[in-house]
Amino acid sequence: MLLGLIGVAMFSLTLPFTRMAVADLDPAFVALGRAVTAACCAALWLGWNKAPWPPRSALIPLACVAGGCIIGFPWLTSIAMRSVPATHGAVLVGMLPLATAVWAALRGGERPSAGFWCMAVLGTALVAGFALHGSGGSLRPADLALLAAVLLAAMGYAEGGKLAQRLGAPQVICWALLLAAPVLAPVVAWLLWHDAAHIAAAGARAWAGFAYISLFSMFIAFFFWYRGMALGGVARVGQVQLVQPFLTMLGAALLLGEALEWTTLLFALAVIVVVGAGRKMQVKRG
Repeated sequence: MLLGLIGVAMFSLTLPFTRMAVADLDPAFVALGRAVTAACCAALWLGWNKAPWPPRSALIPLACVAGGCIIGFPWLTSIAMRSVPATHGAVLVGMLPLATAVWAALRGGERPSAGFWCMAVLGTALVAGFALHGSGGSLRPADLALLAAVLLAAMGYAEGGKLAQRLGAPQVICWALLLAAPVLAPVVAWLLWHDAAHIAAAGARAWAGFAYISLFSMFIAFFFWYRGMALGGVARVGQVQLVQPFLTMLGAALLLGEALEWTTLLFALAVIVVVGAGRKMQVKRG
């Protein structure tokens, strides 16, 4: 749970820093460029540790991690952060624990108890209600992109957490990054050539956001996150994500000056209580 919480704390700043990056940079370049940058770090880590090649049986789970966490979630959230505040996006990303638990139950051999599902649904209802309250009772167009991003990230989290039991957390994210790199590198190179003047004119604030999501959101945080799920189970450790929206809101307030209202603190307290209850519920591991 502690390893998962460290990973979530790093992930929680992804949306604020992404919003900083896409203020000056194209969302496609931000999403794909951060993956290529992280892939370079992954290659160095694997070479330094002389890591063995993954078995063939790991290729499909690694592809799920690449498609969900390295391509899908970054791209869709980068697009959404152009039109909605990070605080709004944060509450929708709060749906991740339930989506991850569902994927784990279907594909990961985990069997959450009825009490676990009740806590997961209750926590998700809290963050979904907060999202609707903040947007006046209706979903914005960018909300669809965020919801799709949640589903893809849940797939990558669940598959990566299970695979980390066999390969180890660092190997999972590193090999997934390298698997995606041959596809992404030509696209990023074309974006660099096509939009060179605009990219060169981006300010230091945008590049600081890009650096964070490349090194922490896309690389280092996964070391803690996948290791935590490998030890404690995908469904249970995934519940820690319920506090992520409110950590993101705090980050958005500090980094972007977005408003942090008292209702946010009340919802945060309610969600933390649900996380504590869900942690104690039985989750059978296959």
